Formats: sequence, C-alpha cells, structure tokens
Amino acid sequence: MTLPIPPATELLPLIPELALVAATFALLMIDLFVDETKRVVTHLLAVLILLVTAGLIVAGVGGHGVVLNGMFVRDGAADVMKIAICVVSAASLVYAWSYLRERGLYKGEVPVLMLFAVAGMMLLVSAGSLVTVYLGLEMLALSSYALVAVDRDSPVASEAAIKYFVLGSLASGILLYGLSLIYGATGTLDLAQIRSVSDVSSNPDLMLTGLVFVVAGIAFKFGAAPFHMWLPDVYHGAPTPITIFIGAAPKLAIFGMAYRLLESGLGPLDGRWQVLVAGLAAISLVLGNLIALAQTNLKRMLAYSTISHVGFLFLGLAGGGAQGYAAAMFYAISYAIMSAAAFGAIVVLSRAGFEADKIDDFKGLNARSPWLAGLVLCVMASLAGVPPFLGFWAKLAVLRAALQGGLMWLAIVGIVCAVIGAFYYLRVIKAMYFDEPAGDAPAPRADRPLRVVFGVNALALLALGLFWNPIMAWCQQAFPA
Repeated sequence: MTLPIPPATELLPLIPELALVAATFALLMIDLFVDETKRVVTHLLAVLILLVTAGLIVAGVGGHGVVLNGMFVRDGAADVMKIAICVVSAASLVYAWSYLRERGLYKGEVPVLMLFAVAGMMLLVSAGSLVTVYLGLEMLALSSYALVAVDRDSPVASEAAIKYFVLGSLASGILLYGLSLIYGATGTLDLAQIRSVSDVSSNPDLMLTGLVFVVAGIAFKFGAAPFHMWLPDVYHGAPTPITIFIGAAPKLAIFGMAYRLLESGLGPLDGRWQVLVAGLAAISLVLGNLIALAQTNLKRMLAYSTISHVGFLFLGLAGGGAQGYAAAMFYAISYAIMSAAAFGAIVVLSRAGFEADKIDDFKGLNARSPWLAGLVLCVMASLAGVPPFLGFWAKLAVLRAALQGGLMWLAIVGIVCAVIGAFYYLRVIKAMYFDEPAGDAPAPRADRPLRVVFGVNALALLALGLFWNPIMAWCQQAFPA
C-alpha cells in the first residue's frame, strides 16, 4: 500500500514548520562534528533558526490556509502565537548558554530538544484535527521531559523530571481519553466538523463527559489549580534556563490548544465549558496567590504566581467571544515575556555554586548594581500589574473580557487577588532596596550578551506597556468578530 503524496500547494502553509524541522535535523548532524570547545556555534545556529522561522512567518511565506484534509490550519491567530513562541524561545536559548556551560550541563542535545519542542508548539497552535492536537502536544511534552532531566547528577532535578513525566503522562492520558469520547460522540476527528455536530450530538452525555476530561487535560497542561501539583516542583528542580523555556513559550502553545479545542471544536458548548474555565480561574487565582505569599524561594514563588497568572488568562477564555480570546492571547504573550525576564534575573545573578534562587539573595542588590536592581524592579512591577508596565494592561484586558462575558463575580475575585499578589512581588523590591545583603553575595556576572538580553527583556515590559495598543490590535485582528 502506497500513501498518497500531497501536492506542493498543500505544503505551502507549512513552510515555516518544514524549514524549522529540516534545520533542526541539520543542526543535529552538524553538532556531531563540532568540538566541545566550539559548541557555541551550535547554540548560535539554534538561535538563528528560530529567528529565521519567525521571519518567514512575519513575511507571510506560504500564506494562510487549511490543508492536509483539515488537519493543519494556518490563520492570523496561529501566526501571532508562532512568532511569539519563536522569539521567546530564542531568548531562552541566550539565557541558557552561560549558565549551562559553567555547570558542565551544556550538550548539543539542549538546543535540538528546544527546537523540536518549538516545532511541537507550532503544530499545536495550528491543529485542525484531534490527531494534530495530540501529535503537537506529545512533541512538546517529550522534549520538555528530557530538558528538565538535563542535570542528571542533581537529585532535585531528577526528582522534578520524574514528577513531570509521571504527572504529564497522566495529563496526556486524561486529555486523550476526553478526545476519544468526543470522537465517539461525533464520529469525526476534524475540529470543524466536530463544531458543526457538537450541538446536535446523538450522544450528549458522552459529549459532555468528553468535554469535562478535555478541560481537565488543558488545566493540567497549563498548571491551573487544582491540577497544579507538578508545576512548583518542576520549576524549582529544573535548571533555571530550562525553567525559562518551559515556563514561557509553552503557555502560548497551550493557549493555542485550548482555543482550537474549546472554540474551534466545541464552540456550540461554550455555555458549558466557560463555566468550568471560570471555576478553574477562581481556584487558580486564590490558591496561587495565597501559597505564593508563604514562599521564600524565588523560583517556587514565581511558580505559584504562575498558577495565579493562569487564572488571569482563564478570565479571558471564560469571557469568550472575539474580545475574550484576544485578551487571553494578549495576556499569554505578556506573561511569556514577563516570565522569561523574571527567571532571567535569577540567571544573571547566579554563579556556579550560587543559584540566586532565594529572595534573600536579592538583598542589597541596589548597593551592588543599581542598574540591575532597576531592571528587576521593572520585572516585578510588571508581574504585579503596576501601571504603566505591560502586566497592568494585560490584567486590565482580561478583567474587561470577564465583565463583557457577564462574569462580574470572577472579575472581582481577579481584582482582589491582584492586590494580594502585589505583596509578594513588592517583597523582592523591598529586599533589593531596603535590606542589607545576606552574607557575601557575589557581584553580578559580567557576561555582556546575557546582560544585554536581560536588559532588553526587562525594559521591553516598560516600552510595551507605554505602547501596548499595537500588540492588542494585533491580537484582535487574529480573532475577527
């Protein structure tokens, strides 16, 4: 039996993905012949591959379309998310180089795994079929498991990788079970066809059961409460640059998956799944912020704050409609930039033998490096939602979406939790400017490329906060009413 070969026109919208995968395989072969002392070549090529892929998408190479019998969808929403994923992933690679090299953790597999994870994310946000959803998700997940375990000599990292693998596999199983129930109820794998029959399904109980499992699987992958048990340990145990990667770009990809499944596939059931998402948002906002208050480890504090930020993102999803989805995408992009900068601050301050992952490690930073303290101030203020930083406008957008969706109670919960969340971010600022250094903390590293990337990342939160309208308009164009 010979498989049919799709015509070339069917592959045009996939040109960015095909270019990325081909370049990744080429990089894998090149790394075999690169000496250990010259591995920076592999690293720079990986960053270049991501930037070229983003450039292909910006240039519109291949055009939009629904191809491969509806399995792949390239539209405005997919392009916006792919560009953000590539740029944030490239920044993650820059953050990773010095940190991993100093600790003897840098191997050629690291950038290759990141590139394959990006390919999975790009496939996920363009999924037009249940098969494509699962294929993209597993490409992302399997690469992420290996990245978390890159420090094989660390018991903490090994434990984090095992937890991530076990609970991630459980989440994938839950999601796959839900997808199989939806297939059983509708008789099709195509999301567009599922949408056309989901409201008149002959098996409503089967359909609703599948919907519950799908929402639970999405919540697991996001790290939303009460499915958040893997997230703090993984964020804490993984090497910090790996935490930057898995904590930033995948949030965009999982948002893309949620949009494809819930809106493109199960849109007629929005009255049902929006209630579930609203409940998850409230639980995530409350639990994430309250538990973050008690943390002294900065990575764990940021991990629990991630749960609260997922709750804010869910405000936009629960609000529904074009404005709600645009607000949720805007929040996902904003949070990816903020998360990369927050964990990037830890990388900039760290040394071999000094992880700088405790709040006390930031004490007296203003006395040692006023410029670096100012950059960290920008990051924490944006995460707290202080105007005019980007985080403020992101929170405002999703709160407005919740109000437009008739969820005033949820918007009130969000506002209260935003005030609570500001406290633990202000603790970091207080430590930098008003506390004496704890012991002999080393001076900030003199790695110029790393400091430049962190400076651009942190200052972007202020610049994009002042000029946030073009980004929001970009997101709104991706979801025409």
